[in-house]
Amino acid sequence: MIKEFVKERRSWILFYFFIHLLIVFVAFLDSAIPLKPILYIVFLSFLLFSIFLFSRYQKETRFFKGFDEWENNLDLSQIPQAESPFEEIIEKSVYKQTELLRKQSNHHQLSLEDEKDQLLAWIHEVKTPLTAMHLIIDRIPDEKTKASLTHEWLRVHLLLDQQLHQKRLYFIENDLFIEKVDLHTLLIPEIKTLQSWCIQKGIGIDVSLQEREILTDAKWLAFILRQLLTNAVKYSSQSDIHIRSLKKEDHIVIEIQDWGRGIDPRDMPRIFEKGFTSTSTHQDHAATGMGLYLAKKAAESLFIQLCVQSTLGVGSTFSLILPNRNEFVKITGM
Repeated sequence: MIKEFVKERRSWILFYFFIHLLIVFVAFLDSAIPLKPILYIVFLSFLLFSIFLFSRYQKETRFFKGFDEWENNLDLSQIPQAESPFEEIIEKSVYKQTELLRKQSNHHQLSLEDEKDQLLAWIHEVKTPLTAMHLIIDRIPDEKTKASLTHEWLRVHLLLDQQLHQKRLYFIENDLFIEKVDLHTLLIPEIKTLQSWCIQKGIGIDVSLQEREILTDAKWLAFILRQLLTNAVKYSSQSDIHIRSLKKEDHIVIEIQDWGRGIDPRDMPRIFEKGFTSTSTHQDHAATGMGLYLAKKAAESLFIQLCVQSTLGVGSTFSLILPNRNEFVKITGM
């Protein structure tokens, strides 16, 4: 702040030094004016000016230091109190602008809440005809047509589910319910949902669970597993997907391994970014780039580490490292 103060008062300080140098110069040229008393007066003036400058620095920067320390949260109570006419002008302007921003922020927040509620309501409304459509598809005698329609129905179902959880993700802390969950019971519905797609692509799913009882939020863990399994099925063909659970260093680890196309090494650092799709298959318009991003965000809220190991052309292994029981104190304390 000292540097800024000197810059602000630079013209005044330079004018002060110019006047005193002029006085000394005149005394030096005019023999009738004694030089030593003039130098003494200039020295005393300089001392008094330094004290004055220091006191003005303390007073004038107090207001601006308050702004420098003001958190950007639109809290008007944190605005520093003005002590001079110019500071009052700034204070009034900041009050007006802050009030305007608060009103706009509240308006936008209400609009977003309303949009979210409408979208959630629409998703729930769409689920009813989607369920009826699935029942109708089940009655179709032609197996080939039935399989094709089921696949398209599943795509719509998964996209709606993804959109629903994406909107809920912003308020996940209010939606968490930590309990003991049987992993096998959690996995079966997810595998059954993808069964027709797996049959169509010639994919088998092998489940080997050494650890079945876990402590987590069942709904959100199911969502994470759904995204990982969907990705595994989407990018695999005529191969098996292995789902394992085991214990490593006091942590339960869930692994989903596929033998699909794998991930390009240059894509690895970005696969969990929002909207990112593979650079090797960039023309794949069916990819939204949201599945892994949402899975990662949900996993972070559950204190689950989501890791991946992959070799291009060989396959990928996604690992969910669940927190131990002591770490759930952080979640239940949210």
